[in-house]
Amino acid sequence: MTAAATLAQNLLAQLQDAGAQVVTADILQPAETLLDLYGEDIRARAYVTHDPALGEMMLRPDFTVPVVQAHMQGGAEPARYCYAGPVFRKQDQGRAREYLQVGFELFARDNPARADAEVFARFAQLLSGYDLRPVTGDIGILKAAVAGLDTSARRKAALMRHIWRPKRFRALLERMGGQGPLAAPRAELLRALQVAPCATLLDQAGPLVGLRNEAQIAERVAALLEDAATPPVPAAQIAALEGLLSLSGGARDVARDLRAQGWDALVPALDRLEARLDALDDAGIDTSSLPFEASFGRTNMEYYDGFVFGFIAQRADMPPVATGGRYDALTTVLGQGREIPAVGGVIRPDTLVALGGGA
Repeated sequence: MTAAATLAQNLLAQLQDAGAQVVTADILQPAETLLDLYGEDIRARAYVTHDPALGEMMLRPDFTVPVVQAHMQGGAEPARYCYAGPVFRKQDQGRAREYLQVGFELFARDNPARADAEVFARFAQLLSGYDLRPVTGDIGILKAAVAGLDTSARRKAALMRHIWRPKRFRALLERMGGQGPLAAPRAELLRALQVAPCATLLDQAGPLVGLRNEAQIAERVAALLEDAATPPVPAAQIAALEGLLSLSGGARDVARDLRAQGWDALVPALDRLEARLDALDDAGIDTSSLPFEASFGRTNMEYYDGFVFGFIAQRADMPPVATGGRYDALTTVLGQGREIPAVGGVIRPDTLVALGGGA
């Protein structure tokens, strides 16, 4: 057994001792579920294969989705699960494509702040022997800020979809504020529609090529015209959102500063943040010095929608040792109407072994 595998089993045993139930997940997962959740972007990060009986499948990119699926089929409440095993991701050059994950997931309907604190404190305890930097964030605050913009529902939905793609999000925000140019194909289409209506252009284009029918094309054109007629997002709101995205500091200081700005759209999210910080203090975490970065978690898997956290090595060439967060919306999607608040995270034993140290 490798050092990483031995460490994984040790971490798993500690999670079991803390009351978590060990679960497993098939290495081959149905691609349809993951594509429905993340769109075609997942293909750039996962290994896809075709089974003659089961159809398109993916090598397991993580454990959270199959664990949620299994729980939503009839798991008890509350429930704590742990697991260990390999996952498979397409990575930048020099990073492992197959590596071990050890994870912990908590499903609990009551007191989400206390559940967040329990998971973070559990990871802090497991990793206490290593020289790591903890960091926290809150995707829920970013989503609340987007929801509070003075713009159309369609534009808000587009920004929500791209919160996890920082470059695309910034480009959209600039365009919606009237600061960035339209994409060339969109600008060309809008110019053409100023000369002739959609139906005329479709007649002139000849036979349809592609998957969209005429009604779907007309719907898309109507959306483009609506967006073109929508007033720019107010400059002050864009500046406030950009300031939020760059915000970092001690968690208590950040919460106090955001509260002082009087941003009404953020009030419920800030209430949740402060309740979480109180719960973390009760769990023995010093929130006055706990780092908070508003943009943390924006490049991870897109199911996190609230509290996010990580434990980062001091070496810049290392991937995060541990990441996690809250994913309430995912349970609704996979529960087919049922939902239960959930939070969890994963540790990379191979990275811990490379760092050395520990207990």
